Amino acid sequence: MAKTYATVPLEIETMPKGIPYIIGNEAAERFSFYGMNAFLVVFMTQHLLDSSGAHFTDAKATEWAHYFKFGAYLFPIIGAIFSDWLVGKYRMIISLSMVYCAGHAVLALIDSPLTSTVEPPTLLALGLFLIAVGAGGIKPCVSAHVGDQFGTKNQHLMTSVYGWFYFSINFGSTFSTMLTPWLLEEYGPGWAFGVPGVLMAIATFVFWSGRNKFVHIPPSGNRFFKDTFSPEGMRVIRNLIPLYFFIMMFWVLFDQTMSTWVLQAEKLDRVLVDTNLFGRDIRWEILSSQVQTANPLFVLMLIPIFTYGIYPLMGRFFKVTPLRKIGIGLVVAGFSFVVISWIESRITAGETPSIYWQFLAYFIITCAEVMVSITGLEFSYTQAPKTMKSFIMGLFLLSVAFANLLVAQVNGYINTQMEKGVSFLQGANYFWFFTACMAVMAGLYIVWSQFYSGRSYTQSSVSLPPSANAEPPA
Repeated sequence: MAKTYATVPLEIETMPKGIPYIIGNEAAERFSFYGMNAFLVVFMTQHLLDSSGAHFTDAKATEWAHYFKFGAYLFPIIGAIFSDWLVGKYRMIISLSMVYCAGHAVLALIDSPLTSTVEPPTLLALGLFLIAVGAGGIKPCVSAHVGDQFGTKNQHLMTSVYGWFYFSINFGSTFSTMLTPWLLEEYGPGWAFGVPGVLMAIATFVFWSGRNKFVHIPPSGNRFFKDTFSPEGMRVIRNLIPLYFFIMMFWVLFDQTMSTWVLQAEKLDRVLVDTNLFGRDIRWEILSSQVQTANPLFVLMLIPIFTYGIYPLMGRFFKVTPLRKIGIGLVVAGFSFVVISWIESRITAGETPSIYWQFLAYFIITCAEVMVSITGLEFSYTQAPKTMKSFIMGLFLLSVAFANLLVAQVNGYINTQMEKGVSFLQGANYFWFFTACMAVMAGLYIVWSQFYSGRSYTQSSVSLPPSANAEPPA
């Protein structure tokens, strides 16, 4: 890495120059990731054929989809360790982006004559593995790389930047969740997987273009292990692991929007418009996998509403701390599954509810997402010492990984029982089960959060006294 690169944040009060490149990169990369995820379950249940010539069952497709996301959020901890220890965030992001692109190339060839001698599920597994390694490895580095750009004089801008960082994620995914299911329906898997791959290549180029603008925090070498396993490092980890355990249940619910919610949408009335206008019949019906577009659209709308409206309003009645935002978000998330459970009970009763009911559930869980996910990202960065930034981001993402592992295990068990002719967690009972789990976890979180006491760090102010910037109990 060139010696001319800044290795510490500049003492400026304005926005760091590298931020637009990171935001642009994130928008394109998330287009790629969420675009592929949008139609993955539908692809497995309606297009992919296994060795017996049959499509995947709903439970098996859900299991595979969540195992993929488990991998995509498990590899961050590995990428974070090598980033903080040996490679550095910038080099890790650039190198694993190549692996990411290779994964999309494999998936784009899944129905090509060139790969006709390989079983489609085998190609699917290989492509998903490469994307999981690529996306997973760079994910904690990108989040931490945002925070690395800020020093003591402009750290007050970090909250709004993390909001815009999340905004870019959903800006990219808004278009991808509408486009890629249509590409699958009209042009097949090659285009559906290929277009997100092209966007990933663009994301890589955008990030590379900003290399001279970034602050490049060098890897800490063996100091990483010394600091991580020091008394202070272990204290940080012990403080945050319980928080991530509670946040895990949010991801158990949220990540099913790309699996079980899509499968539920298949059974709903998805007609958005059916009217006669100026003598012309107008009918607009969306695909089940396109319903997920509601989430990023709501995020784009809700981020400024929460930042400039709801949080200031809440501040009139109590101090709005990160832990309180997360606690409220966990409770709100549970109500989204109450709606989904009710919808499923109507389907079981032989009705065909309107997709607008699921839009209500999306609105509720997106409110929770703004409070839990955005806050969790920023809070994790501030609680990590200088040499542990990526590692702590990796720990945060492990909550997503184990959430998806739990969902995959539950659906794997359901699939096994179905093969034995045993009915287990079918219909609305499936969603009520997760609703109850969230209720229990939210209650436990409220108790635990009263005893949390943390300490904030930035890249240019590392050695703070223990009482400095302490996070008050929720």
